[in-house]
Amino acid sequence: MESAWNRSVLRTNNERLLLDRLRADGATSRAELARLTGLSKPTVSTALGRLEHGGLVREIGKQAVAGRGRSPVLYEADPTAGYAIGVDVGRSWIRVGLADLDGTVVGRSDHPNTAADADGIVDAIGEQARHAAREAGVAWERVLHAVVGSPGVIDTTTNELRYAANLPGWGRRDVTDRLAASLGTGLEVLNDANLAALGEHAAGAGRDRRLFVYLLIGTGLGSGIVADGKLFPGAHGAAGEIGYLPYGSYTEDRARTRGPLEDAAAADSVVATARELGMADVGSAKDVFLAARAGSATALEVVKREAERLAHAVASIAAVIDPELVVLGGGIGDSADLLLEPLRETLHKMTPLVPELAASLLGANAVLEGALASGVRTVRGLVFEAWQGVQETVPASTA
Repeated sequence: MESAWNRSVLRTNNERLLLDRLRADGATSRAELARLTGLSKPTVSTALGRLEHGGLVREIGKQAVAGRGRSPVLYEADPTAGYAIGVDVGRSWIRVGLADLDGTVVGRSDHPNTAADADGIVDAIGEQARHAAREAGVAWERVLHAVVGSPGVIDTTTNELRYAANLPGWGRRDVTDRLAASLGTGLEVLNDANLAALGEHAAGAGRDRRLFVYLLIGTGLGSGIVADGKLFPGAHGAAGEIGYLPYGSYTEDRARTRGPLEDAAAADSVVATARELGMADVGSAKDVFLAARAGSATALEVVKREAERLAHAVASIAAVIDPELVVLGGGIGDSADLLLEPLRETLHKMTPLVPELAASLLGANAVLEGALASGVRTVRGLVFEAWQGVQETVPASTA
């Protein structure tokens, strides 16, 4: 005899199946849901009635049919059942987005990072997140989870962010705790290159790729590895921290903070190389690449040297994990049109293991896209679990 517990588990599984189907396919009728899932029409009607009563599913009209037959009602997963915040924290910018459960960005707030310290960053994130919600007309209590992309590696056992040398003080444990308290939502702090890789897999150059690497080149240097649609974080979350690869001579103290290859290939190094070659007025790596596009021979030489340094990173990645694609992104990676040719030339001289190279399709939005995609997945689970926890009898739909 079937127990009440078994019936409850079966009902939950059916409801989750229908909700996932609606999210994958969009507006669908009960009859079509029954055909797609193999569930009986009465089971589909009962489950849809419960999901609609709980605010997870909604009617959106009727399907047009030829002739005089009855038009079936169409249902969709309600995208307003919960919201996720995504944050990209960089040394230069803080980008914040608010997404509904369809993954649609409904609010956005991008501002230069003018914070003097880590506490200032926390305040800025809180202000920008609430601004994005107000812009979208979303009450803050409906924002259930936040995903923050940041340089460094989060230690899940201590809640500390390690190796975030470009954001002084940001790695203190109390900073993460204060951010969680400020937002009042669920919170995950994840590596920015990893999130950018997820973003490119969801909507960019890495879509449909079985194994690819996102190479983030900006104020820092890092990478994210996506295998079979999932991040590969390594045993301690540090997979892809290529800035710590050996390069040239280095001191032990320096290697523990920035890392030898990051020191050689990140934005500050581009500026330093340009000044060494006589570009005294250069203020940023962006200035160097603008000059290169304008035809400056000196700037083009700087770009060539940068590509040669990056080749060490790509060659190391290729030798260890053999990716089918390496995507260039970040502030410097956005100039992939200038970097790709000298990078390929150098790689062919260094190694027979040369993966396909491509520019990021998401540009400066890659980290935020990944943060939002991760946050939306979490919120979908949260709203379903919260609804399942409500013990009430929901009448079956008789429409």
